[in-house]
Amino acid sequence: MNSLTQVGDGNIILQLEAVTKQFAQAAFAAVQEISIDLQEGDLLGLLGPSGCGKTTLLRMIAGFEQPSAGQIMLAGQVVATPDRSIPPEKRDVGMVFQDYALFPHLTAGENIRFGLTKLGLTRAEQTDRVRDAIGLVGLEGLEKRYPHQLSGGQQQRVALARALAPRPQLILLDEPLSNLDAQVRLRLRQEIRSILKQAGISAVFVTHDQEEALSICDRVAVLSKGCLEQLGTPEEIYQYPATRFVAEFVTQANFVQAVQQEGQWVTDFGEFPIVPPGKTNSHPSTAQATLMIRQEDVQLSPDRDGNFKICDREFLGREYRYRLVNAAGLELYARSSDRIAPEDCVTVKVRDNRFQIFP
Repeated sequence: MNSLTQVGDGNIILQLEAVTKQFAQAAFAAVQEISIDLQEGDLLGLLGPSGCGKTTLLRMIAGFEQPSAGQIMLAGQVVATPDRSIPPEKRDVGMVFQDYALFPHLTAGENIRFGLTKLGLTRAEQTDRVRDAIGLVGLEGLEKRYPHQLSGGQQQRVALARALAPRPQLILLDEPLSNLDAQVRLRLRQEIRSILKQAGISAVFVTHDQEEALSICDRVAVLSKGCLEQLGTPEEIYQYPATRFVAEFVTQANFVQAVQQEGQWVTDFGEFPIVPPGKTNSHPSTAQATLMIRQEDVQLSPDRDGNFKICDREFLGREYRYRLVNAAGLELYARSSDRIAPEDCVTVKVRDNRFQIFP
């Protein structure tokens, strides 16, 4: 095996170099020239809607699909090209599936042990690995229960423990929380991050849930129609979406049409400076643009003469989500902790002129 490629302070565990997958008779490539590096110990999220290519990309990393172009490297070793592919069982990669894929006739402990039988470990070493994995996922005392005797969340922990027990270099998780109810999913997503960090194992996490990707992962790759739209930290993805698609898919935002007049962006509900505050980019050359304004940046003030009316109000727990419409038919959404009655009129402002321009 080649020595690990050095990047910054860490080692690169996974390298995707212009990876492409074209299925026969398909009009478009399922994955198109995607290049991503994953540093050791980091969690990478593959985020996008159904059909964007994220699961196909994960299957190529696992070895279940072979790239049509490009190459995949694990810990410095080329594991897949269009001409050759190392089989999944020889890649030192663990897999956690959406449907758990547990053997119903084996106990939790036996399911975890199953992945260790081909590693050449002694029975005592296998027992130690099972015990360590059980402890890591917090299932002590449940080793002898069968899958049907466990809750969905507990079954997913067994599946994670089974993937962790061989101590692979990389773990791949394919929508692992999608079959769980909301409360369990919310609790388990943070536990999964904590477990993987404690184990020091790198992971690739496939999801279509924006909140899930942003909360679990160190870096997020947003995919659309097989293409990589943006790769960055959760903060970068949310605060500085690179494309209109990322902005719409990841952020809770309004998109407002604007025209440039006398050094201002003019919209149906106000005027904005040509360059957003904090930006140093040159004067935009376009005469028309779309302004992205996040819901949390829309400020509402009750005003009987206000130009917007509250059409609908949703209670979200710590805040409300409002749907507003003005006389011109412009619809906006706002999030606020203030309680305003439906049908009331309000004045709308944008906090600190926070917006982003998409030509």
